[in-house]
Amino acid sequence: MSEELTTPGTPGASEGQAVDKPISAAPSLYQRPKKGPIGELFAPVAGFGVTFTSIFRPTVTEQYPYVKVPTQPRYHGRHQLNRYADGLEKCVGCELCAWACPADAIYVEAASNTPNAQYSAGERYGRVYQINYLRCIFCAMCIEACPTRALTMNNDYEIWDETREDMIYTKDQILAPLEPGMLQAPHPMVEGMSDIDYYKGKVSGATEAQRAWVRENRPEDPSLDPTSLQATEVKK
Repeated sequence: MSEELTTPGTPGASEGQAVDKPISAAPSLYQRPKKGPIGELFAPVAGFGVTFTSIFRPTVTEQYPYVKVPTQPRYHGRHQLNRYADGLEKCVGCELCAWACPADAIYVEAASNTPNAQYSAGERYGRVYQINYLRCIFCAMCIEACPTRALTMNNDYEIWDETREDMIYTKDQILAPLEPGMLQAPHPMVEGMSDIDYYKGKVSGATEAQRAWVRENRPEDPSLDPTSLQATEVKK
């Protein structure tokens, strides 16, 4: 016997006994709409509509890599670990990006900040940060999971190399370069500021007390010059 979709609890012929009542779906849910005479006439060639509309369009060939077409502003390219305005890293080593990655392409090891080695605002920082671009599918789920907006994606799409090992980018390759006025970490947090103040954007730049600490511990640090721009080149 054929089975039908039923609903329980419908009173049947026998008293005190519930039987199932068949459910009938509306034909409009599964039947295709009928075409008119014109639709039936062009049905055999309807699948070539996109091809026919493109026949007389001019052919455009992008001359990459000699001519590079700019990407869209929100293009998901190479990852970048960002800094605060005073130079401290935003990454706190929480590993949420690694947990959110569906391709298991991110590896993070956290370490504790100390008074003599303060790399980020808070208790911990990302001591090891690696992204395997042989696995990465550029879905951007990692940047959605980041609680401090430390991880973002820029417009760099030229990610390639000759060996598999070199396709695993390390922290120094994706860490944002220093901007003018920033100090190279490690150095103390802004005096009187907590990690919450950092997250709220209350830090506008390095203070003189931070510069004095760096000058005492690393007198040759080039970031002490406020006019210098310490650009970190991506290693290939």
